[in-house]
Amino acid sequence: IEQPTFPKITEMCVKMIRRVNDEEGIKKLVNETFQKLWFTPTPHHDKEAMTRKILNITDVVAACRDTGYDWFEQLLQNLLKSEEDASYKPVKKACTQLVDNLVEHILKYEESLSDSDNKGVNSGRLVACITTLFLFSKIRPQLMVKHAMTMQPYLTTKCSTQNDFMVICNVAKILELVVPLMEHPSETFLATIEEDLMKLIIKYGMTVVQHCVSCLGAVVNKVTQNYKFVWACFNRYYGALSKLKSQHQEDPNSTILTANKPALLRSLFTVGALCRHFDFDQEDFKGNSKVNIKDKVLELLMYFTKHSDEEVQTKAIIGLGFAFIQHPSLMFEQEVKTLYNSILSDKNCSVNLKIQVLKNLQTYLQEEDTRMQQADRDWKKVAKQEDLKEMGDISSGMSSSIMQLYLKQVLEAFFHTQSSVRHFALNVIALTLNQGLIHPVQCVPYLIAMGTDPEPSMRNKADQQLVEIDKKYAGFIHMKAVAGMKMSYQVQQAINTCPKDPVRGFRHDESSSALCSHLYSMIRGNRQHRRAFLISLLNLFDDTAKTEVNMLLYIADNLACFPYQTQEEPLFIMHHIDITLSVSGSNLLQSFKESMVKDKKKERKPSSDEDTESDSNSGSESESEEEASKPRRLRKRVDSDSDSDEENDINAVMKCLPENSAPLIEFANVSQGILLLLMLKQHLKNLCGFSDSKIQKYSPSESAKVYDKAINRKTGVHFHPKQTLDFLRSDMANSKITEEVKRSIVKQYLDFKLLMEHLDPDEEEEDGEVSASTNARNKAITSLLGGGSPKNNAAETEDDESDGEDRGGGTSGVRRR
Repeated sequence: IEQPTFPKITEMCVKMIRRVNDEEGIKKLVNETFQKLWFTPTPHHDKEAMTRKILNITDVVAACRDTGYDWFEQLLQNLLKSEEDASYKPVKKACTQLVDNLVEHILKYEESLSDSDNKGVNSGRLVACITTLFLFSKIRPQLMVKHAMTMQPYLTTKCSTQNDFMVICNVAKILELVVPLMEHPSETFLATIEEDLMKLIIKYGMTVVQHCVSCLGAVVNKVTQNYKFVWACFNRYYGALSKLKSQHQEDPNSTILTANKPALLRSLFTVGALCRHFDFDQEDFKGNSKVNIKDKVLELLMYFTKHSDEEVQTKAIIGLGFAFIQHPSLMFEQEVKTLYNSILSDKNCSVNLKIQVLKNLQTYLQEEDTRMQQADRDWKKVAKQEDLKEMGDISSGMSSSIMQLYLKQVLEAFFHTQSSVRHFALNVIALTLNQGLIHPVQCVPYLIAMGTDPEPSMRNKADQQLVEIDKKYAGFIHMKAVAGMKMSYQVQQAINTCPKDPVRGFRHDESSSALCSHLYSMIRGNRQHRRAFLISLLNLFDDTAKTEVNMLLYIADNLACFPYQTQEEPLFIMHHIDITLSVSGSNLLQSFKESMVKDKKKERKPSSDEDTESDSNSGSESESEEEASKPRRLRKRVDSDSDSDEENDINAVMKCLPENSAPLIEFANVSQGILLLLMLKQHLKNLCGFSDSKIQKYSPSESAKVYDKAINRKTGVHFHPKQTLDFLRSDMANSKITEEVKRSIVKQYLDFKLLMEHLDPDEEEEDGEVSASTNARNKAITSLLGGGSPKNNAAETEDDESDGEDRGGGTSGVRRR
């Protein structure tokens, strides 16, 4: 306002205006700023100020060409709504001034265009002016009524550049809104508009056809009732399609068809577009004929969806989408259901066709929404006189049944590798939920999964939907949280471009935040829900759960990087890790022992069996049942062997290994879950700086206040479970077992046995034993985790001990990066 010539004004406005839907305080500021800047009436004599204002608005509109104009509509609605009941209406007055001056401006530009050669710059400004007028018409079409006659000649703009097409489309959209509001428009004016639109429909491409047919729909249906004019146009394209169909039936490879492909594509699109805006089964169109036009059109379009050329299929599906907006009941036809569902669920089907089907559903829902809002506004006008129930229930019942038909396939499209498919699927689900057409609970896990999408716009949209659901239905998110985590792993698998790399559960940026951090932040506020969620995640690491190793890594990653706020959260996890370890660990050792060759058992060691299992590192979940049955004394016996015997132990165990290496692989697999838990515990301990004694003293039953202190996070602590990553990268589960691999597994088994022997807190409590058992445990952990500072290892082991009884679950995702 004070420095109108400052060069950054446009950029500042763009940034501010995008916050128009922010929280209340910011929203209020934005509204006030722009009311002062744009929507305060300008004195009539101050032409310069008016011109500046217009240039500023059109610059901002032009700058937002790619990101959409929702903000402008929102701003205008907010401001006009705020003064609805006021006697003095400055915003309305300012809008009238702006519209009148914009039109004046456009006419001046036209004059200067004819004089100058520099057309590019000006035509950009012209587009911005006309777009701004369209935005005004969208919110207050009455403002443009007196200018409709001025706008009509722009329909005859010669089209050579993208900007020319934008002008035509926007003018068509303005006339569509404004002409029906004109009182007694002249016959010649209407006839000229109809003819101009028809010429454009016949001559230009898809976007122009779409907007011109839409405008023609408004003019003919609401004003001129010139049905014969439209019927002739429809018959022209419908006849062409029928002819092309019979030619194709006679000889699918005929050269005539190839030559006529552009005509075929145009006819498919235009027939669909006309059916969207005109109901040709009315008597006004077809007269006394008994033919059912909509079924004939359906049959024609369905025929071309089976065409061999993908471009023809796509246009036929676009045409169908248009026809379904006028006649939604066609979507219940068996052939349509089969077509849509097969395109959405077939993995090999082309991405373009999938996107087009999703776009069709999206457009249908948007149209329904607009229709319902209009019905609602009309209803409010007559509601005072009428004593009827709400109208519009029938159509919402229809769209609800339609969405239930296709819901599962649309949700499954979330797992597509192409982000554009996921984008449209999410749009359809968001519209469906906003209109309340389905019970939201079935979408929750899918939305949690989409919240891990690499594209921020999609993440935010999915998270926003979850927040809305949580407001209305408390507890739904928690109920489906674990299913959502598992599903998010599937989404990440689908997106993973390099199949050899394991799927990780954190973002690869400076934040290293967990992919499911938004989910955790929604659940963490409720202690009971949070604990249940964490325990069910930790339970997946249990040897009996048979979770695949990469999913365990993904969950461990998330558990390592969740946005914990109080000490209670990580301590609770560590406590439960200890419990799980004591149970799963002994099961693992026992099953390994049982697989060893019997006659050599007396030589020693159940531990060798276990070693074998651990060698196989890849099937970590499967062994755990056996392990559980292994008695504690066995663990102690194994542990008690002295270090000096370690080499002999390895050799002894190697001799006892069965010829079949399956138990080894089983052990290696199952042990991954336990290793991840050890790593996770170590990571949380380092991240939060907890001492062993603090971890040991923690009891989940203590009052919440004791551990309510905020966490003091260390920086630069990354979760990097090297052994599991190596295990997954080398694909050990499916590769051949060499002597070297066997040896490493046996060593792992012996370390593991030693760790289990010193795990029990009861042993540690005797004063004399503490140092020895702690040292032994530290050594075992260091060895198991592949080195690392003994201090950390010690901590980890102790933690393990204290967690020993917590069978609750496997949050083993600490990442060191």
